[in-house]
Amino acid sequence: MFTSLFRKSTPLNYSIVILGVVLFYFLVQIHFVTNVFTSINAIEKIVLLAIIFGSIFTTNFIVKKNGLSKDSAYTVFFYFLLLLFFPNVWNNKSLLLSNFFILLAIRRLVSLQSLKTPKEKIFDASLWVFVAAMFHFWSIIYIILVFIAILFHAARDYRNWFLPFIAFFTSCSVFVLFALIFDKSWISQLLSDTTVNYKIDYFVKPSQNLALSVYTTIGLYFVLSLLMSMSKRPLMLHTSYKKVLWAFFLGIAVFIVSTNKSNDLLVFTVAPLAVMITSYIEMAQIKWQKEIIIAFLIISGFIAFFYQL
Repeated sequence: MFTSLFRKSTPLNYSIVILGVVLFYFLVQIHFVTNVFTSINAIEKIVLLAIIFGSIFTTNFIVKKNGLSKDSAYTVFFYFLLLLFFPNVWNNKSLLLSNFFILLAIRRLVSLQSLKTPKEKIFDASLWVFVAAMFHFWSIIYIILVFIAILFHAARDYRNWFLPFIAFFTSCSVFVLFALIFDKSWISQLLSDTTVNYKIDYFVKPSQNLALSVYTTIGLYFVLSLLMSMSKRPLMLHTSYKKVLWAFFLGIAVFIVSTNKSNDLLVFTVAPLAVMITSYIEMAQIKWQKEIIIAFLIISGFIAFFYQL
């Protein structure tokens, strides 16, 4: 049933996901509301919802534009389900913005395979990474993915290796300028986030342990599945899938080193994992197996969401 419903991209599929996102976002806002409702708050909530939709459909654009998925709605659906594991992040402006800008960077890096305007893509991707770091500093780790993409596609031109540094100085200059004009505390706040914390001892509720355990199991299963099936996939897509894997592992690295640790930090792994699940479902031949996997994701996502509220 689920495989048939989301096998093709149709207005109905996208409507289901959009309505689902709106519903669960509304539930999160009801649960976590702590202040008096004002027009300013309303605008901020609408912007946050727009960022969530922007992240979902940017991920969908990446897979459709670069041939990582067939004409299905699986990616947007799985992104929505995986996001249910972290209800707190639906209200976390900094992480949502940082993740969105990282997705914009990944979009440019995956499309680098076409070798059209590589310098512009490398510079844009680097700039988006540094913009993301202004909202959550350790997302700067994704600059590694920029150099990996250069190594895959544009290593012969030595000028490409300098573009991330130019983007770094550009973003720093603009950030400092705006901070001096509007609020100097932005600089000290950013510097305070540069500390590292490797301890994973933040758990205060069993629900967090459950959500993290199930999500980790899902991630491990589909990472191993992609690695073992890589030889069966089109050769021209290998580097794209490798970049998706690297994006997932770098998301884990952000989680590991970040100071204010929480499950919400795994939001950086949601998009790559959604792509990997989509690839697995589209490649699998046994229908009942696909149905079981999708049903498991739906049930576990719903349980994790409501258990943490």
